[in-house]
Amino acid sequence: METELILASEGLDFNLLNLFLLAGFVVQCVMVLLILASIICWAIIFQKLLFFGRVRNQTLSFENAFWSEESVEELYDRIKGNPIGALQRIFCAAMDEWEKSHSKSGVLISGASSRIDRSMSNAVNNEINTLSRGLDFLATVGSTAPFVGLFGTVWGIMNVFSEIGIQENTNLAVIAPGIGEALAATALGLLAAIPAVVFYNNLSTKANSLAARFDDFADEFSTIVSREIEQMVQSDE
Repeated sequence: METELILASEGLDFNLLNLFLLAGFVVQCVMVLLILASIICWAIIFQKLLFFGRVRNQTLSFENAFWSEESVEELYDRIKGNPIGALQRIFCAAMDEWEKSHSKSGVLISGASSRIDRSMSNAVNNEINTLSRGLDFLATVGSTAPFVGLFGTVWGIMNVFSEIGIQENTNLAVIAPGIGEALAATALGLLAAIPAVVFYNNLSTKANSLAARFDDFADEFSTIVSREIEQMVQSDE
């Protein structure tokens, strides 16, 4: 705090860098933690925005291909070597199980429909987990960063009052640096939390929308497979 008194008397410019340099060790640790959290949040935000845009385009492209005149078998043969995108992987998981559900003689093995449903369900869950990866960090930062910043503020103000007691001086020039460094911690907490909350809500909505499209496709394809199996059973009879 002696450094603060000297710099305050010399008319220090209280920008964020100077406030950080003036802060005590605990408050500096809080500031560094919040700055790192904010940087990671923005990295996740940009990565997820690009990722969701790519997934949406891949989903739309595959839906158009799936509902085109091309047969399911032809589509599978074309993409099974390198499925690109969530829906292609879900589709290939179902078709892989469909092929495995036929004996060497070409007879359909009993229980194929339920096995195909489970394969698609597992594939859908894997894709949904990929969509939501990283969003929990945004939620954590959004809910805890303000309190971490408040902790730094309280700690800094405690130091200010301690120094006032030692110096027996309540001059504004004496206490301003300490108050400034304390409030800077809260400001950094809000700076990290607000974008995290806003984009968590936005990205969660996008993830839920894509997940719903995956589920819808799985349900529709399951219906197609069930209809095909029933037709095969009826023809055998």
